[in-house]
Amino acid sequence: MTKSTAEQSHVDAFEKSLAELESLVQQLEKGELSLEDSLKQFERGVQLARGCQNALKTAELKVRELVQKNGIESLEDFADNNETDDA
Repeated sequence: MTKSTAEQSHVDAFEKSLAELESLVQQLEKGELSLEDSLKQFERGVQLARGCQNALKTAELKVRELVQKNGIESLEDFADNNETDDA
């Protein structure tokens, strides 16, 4: 598996996990599951959320590494960029 194929695989896995997590939240919000099923779905949701958080942390580290490698001094928060655009 090449590096870009591996990276795409991670992106696909993240998107799949996020979609499953969104589906679980919708099921739980409906309130139609038994308590036992709700607990199982909640547990699965926690696992998915942790996996997504880890994927995002990995992506952030990669971005920071690329920024440093390319001599960019700092990253600005997206919120800062949006505030200046609106003014």
